[in-house]
Amino acid sequence: MRRCPPAGRVLALSAAALLSLPAVASAKDYAGTALNVIPSGQWGGIGAPPASSDQARMYDGLTPLFDQVTDGDLTKYFKPETFGTAGQCPCTEEKVPRKGVRIVRDAQNVPHVTGRNRIDLDWAAGWILVQDRALLLAAGRYPARFAALDAPGISAFGLVTTLTAVKPSAQADKIIDREQTSALLRRGAEGRALLRDVDAYVAGMNARLRFEGSSVEPYTRVDVYSLNALAGQIFGQGGGDETRRAMLLDGLRKKLGTEKGTQVWNDLSEHVDDDTPVTISKRFPYEQVPAGRTPGSVVVDNGSMTQAGVAATANATRAHRNMSNFLILSANRSTTGHPLFVGGPQIGYFYPGLTLEMDLKAPGIEARGAAMPGGAGNILIGRGQDFAWSLTSAGSDTNDQFVETLCGGSDTKYRYKGRCRAMERINAGTILTRGPVVFYRTVHGPVLGYARAGGKRVAISFKRSSYGQDIAWQIAFKRFTDGTVTGVRSFYDAAATSPFTFNVGYADDKDIAMYSTGALPLRDKRVDPRLPTKGTGEYEWKGWLAAKDHPHVANPKSGALINWNNKPAAGFGSADDNWEQGSTQRVAMLRAGIAKREKHDLASVTSAMNAAATQDLRVQGPLLDGVHALLANTPAPSWRAQRMYDLLRAWRASGSSRLDRDLNGLMDAGAAPVIMDTFYPLLADAVLTPVLGADLNTQLIGLAGRTNATTSGFTGGRINYVDKDLRALTGTRFRSPFATRFCGGGDLAACRASVWSALDQAGAALAAARGSEDPDTWTSDATAERIRFAPGIFTTTIRYTNRPSGIQQVISFDGHRKQRK
Repeated sequence: MRRCPPAGRVLALSAAALLSLPAVASAKDYAGTALNVIPSGQWGGIGAPPASSDQARMYDGLTPLFDQVTDGDLTKYFKPETFGTAGQCPCTEEKVPRKGVRIVRDAQNVPHVTGRNRIDLDWAAGWILVQDRALLLAAGRYPARFAALDAPGISAFGLVTTLTAVKPSAQADKIIDREQTSALLRRGAEGRALLRDVDAYVAGMNARLRFEGSSVEPYTRVDVYSLNALAGQIFGQGGGDETRRAMLLDGLRKKLGTEKGTQVWNDLSEHVDDDTPVTISKRFPYEQVPAGRTPGSVVVDNGSMTQAGVAATANATRAHRNMSNFLILSANRSTTGHPLFVGGPQIGYFYPGLTLEMDLKAPGIEARGAAMPGGAGNILIGRGQDFAWSLTSAGSDTNDQFVETLCGGSDTKYRYKGRCRAMERINAGTILTRGPVVFYRTVHGPVLGYARAGGKRVAISFKRSSYGQDIAWQIAFKRFTDGTVTGVRSFYDAAATSPFTFNVGYADDKDIAMYSTGALPLRDKRVDPRLPTKGTGEYEWKGWLAAKDHPHVANPKSGALINWNNKPAAGFGSADDNWEQGSTQRVAMLRAGIAKREKHDLASVTSAMNAAATQDLRVQGPLLDGVHALLANTPAPSWRAQRMYDLLRAWRASGSSRLDRDLNGLMDAGAAPVIMDTFYPLLADAVLTPVLGADLNTQLIGLAGRTNATTSGFTGGRINYVDKDLRALTGTRFRSPFATRFCGGGDLAACRASVWSALDQAGAALAAARGSEDPDTWTSDATAERIRFAPGIFTTTIRYTNRPSGIQQVISFDGHRKQRK
């Protein structure tokens, strides 16, 4: 038997005993297959028992199968996501101090909860959260206040993962409580019901503290509100980096002249690039760049932003993570005649895990999946009786920076709507290792720092569309959990309630659908959304994008909804902090796997996901096609460079995986991975430097990253510029071509020479490091890429893979409740 909770607190049960317990009548489970895995597992204490690594080992076992996953592998490397405990024992029942609540834990420690009503489930979810994630809560509850307040320059999640102690201020708690509670009350009956859920959830959390005799300060609504804000800060917002990019525009204009500099900046921003992969082919135009003058936008003087402001902005954008995928196929692409669903959130690898699993049952409620701290009794990613859902971060433009005109010779007074106003001073609390966190805010939000525009000192403030209503995110999950979603239309209605920006995927037994969520601002038509907005009051947001205008689709003609944080739909403007929605994106690897067959089963869809999880986009994607078109049949500068090029081509032909199947610490592909790792940054520099110059290329690296590799999840790193420029130079025609020719200044011979030189430089560096000129003797280190669970409590490591980690579901339904809406 797996390790049980402490003696005296549980009663080990046989299957017969379980059946003898009084229970809420089970509703019909319409899933033909329902499986999941959460690599961090359900346990969350410091003394992790041996069984806590079971799911990590299962998760790791799938990785080396690449694209050869079978039906038998699914049940070997995923565990059941069915309702109840059948087939999942030995089980234990916990004794809890609330009548009407029963918690039974299965062999993986997953709690199966039965309650008399929704409030019982809320209470139980709070109890379980403290029991299973006490360490995570202790680390996260107070730093999360900084996320709720958008405290500038503070990485709230960084404080959590480094276990840094924080003491919140009374002012912070008062602001958060007032704003978030008001946000729920404004939602009417549904908001009040969620507030009751929050209170019952907090009661369950505190009941667990009392049961343990804990000295931990009792939990409050503010803890729940703040934890939701932290999740939204990491995964549910986009934009808010206009000033750094405006400074790059100013630098380009000064170097190249106004017209040429603007042209290059337009190319780099890739705001609406019709060559980028999208999930929905129908156009959903949003946030187009105005054709005429934009007096509401400000170009900030290059290099003028204060160091604190640059750091605060960079910190805020680094907090945004885009690491989730789903592959959803319609009935006509399925061998069973029912939709196929494989997907989950990629939230990193942590122990204790950032998610935990629950199976919830009450009259009218059947739901199972991953919950989150602060979830108020709701399932975040999971399934109901006859439908499943998952999320990917959309990163749509929910945030803006405003340029505040200072007045009165003061840094804390600004002009808004014709008069000078004093900024509000906020004391957010104290980080015990660095002192008080105090900042000022305007009507738009916190002041990040100061800069110059046209030579005049200005303040830069930050406005977030979801500010003060983070908890309202839970309304959608309440509807999913309560089973009030019964079909595509009610799915759309539920998803549309979210103020955070996500792509939500859905499947039942007949339909598949996607909806892209978020409180998306309608900006003044005199504002370029890529630049900071003039903050004097004439250019404020004009409302919100209507629900019907959000990207959404059901049962597309392609029969597939595939998303890996790529652009949701054609014509949809990218957020200002996302300059990577261009000609190549990692979703292409998922699409290629699905394109291999007209009809699929769950094993073949899982194979497509699993193969892409270890492939190198730089080799498997179109970038290498551009390099090949440039270099093929031309003389290399050395035999070593030619051999490196040949090894990269051979790796592409074999699937470009970074796998270490035999666990000898070396990648199976030999030298090719380390060749590409060393070559790619030099290639990007060689392509872009002829136009940008060294300084502006370095400035661009600060925005887009230096490399596109495992460390970035194969996002960013300037890959779209390099890919499109090389392929355009060698004859590819694009729908949204660059106006600029970067590599070699547009001269084919000069470009070819610079790329060969970059490859040769990479070879020289590797030869010096490896002590051999022969690339066939080089190896690629797989051990360095093994996944370690932060912050280090959990010692198990697993092979590199770029897969969903918060939960991954493999599901198909073959029936449905009678009502469908």
